[in-house]
Amino acid sequence: MFDLPLRGMRIARASVPPPQWNHGVHHACLSIVGQGAKSMRVGDDTYTIDESRMLVATADLPVTGRVTRARPAEPFLYAQLELDPARIAALTPVVFPRGLPKAVDCRALDTHDATPEIVDAIARLMQLMAQPDDLDLIAPLIVDEILIRLLRGPSGARVAQIGDAGSTTQRISRAVAWIRDHYLDPMVVDSLARQVEMSPSTFHHHFRAVTSMSPLQCQKVLRLQEARHLMCLSAMDARQACRSVGYVSASQFSREYARLFGDAPGRDVARLRGEAVPLSRVAP
Repeated sequence: MFDLPLRGMRIARASVPPPQWNHGVHHACLSIVGQGAKSMRVGDDTYTIDESRMLVATADLPVTGRVTRARPAEPFLYAQLELDPARIAALTPVVFPRGLPKAVDCRALDTHDATPEIVDAIARLMQLMAQPDDLDLIAPLIVDEILIRLLRGPSGARVAQIGDAGSTTQRISRAVAWIRDHYLDPMVVDSLARQVEMSPSTFHHHFRAVTSMSPLQCQKVLRLQEARHLMCLSAMDARQACRSVGYVSASQFSREYARLFGDAPGRDVARLRGEAVPLSRVAP
């Protein structure tokens, strides 16, 4: 993934599908595929996007992703635009002057038809990268156009929640951020529920509805992702990484690591190092 001069916009390119799934934290964003295909998993759910389908993410959460269609003659081409809460908050009352429609569900990820209007707007943003004198003036207008079209689209009510700090989606997103920043700490779900101003039962219900996993599952995935980074980038062995991310049992760590990443820690890290696979804490 490569950052572009426009803040919050990234692109990716791949000539062949990678052999492994990549892991990271997905932020609120719009994902568009210009060519090829990609699949993403969160919890038990799988989402596939290609030239005809785009992905809208409305909260931060750990995901697994993999390019599934790419070849040298037709490489995978991908653009991602972060969704700015402040701009969404400003545009929502303009788009919905009579009040926001109720969200049918709160899932943080969903796919929809890639409309010609949004694809065209993303293409115009890409063209602006070669026009630095125009970028600061014109790019914000195009980004607002994209946000307005998203607000008017099938995910409009969910996208609007990004701009509302008190919405269910944003409160769960804050909970995920807390888990990510405090993955070493013991999880006290009742305390976390109080932080986001929910009862424990309501918190459990909404957390699973938004992220497709429980708070404890989320903590486990984030711990294992961090352990993988530590072993690859800090030359830790599995036992050291196990302790560093809060596991007490090395055997439990190895079992859960293999379940998530498909191999034992030592073999997985050796393969990543041998293939020089770049790791990022940001979603693939």
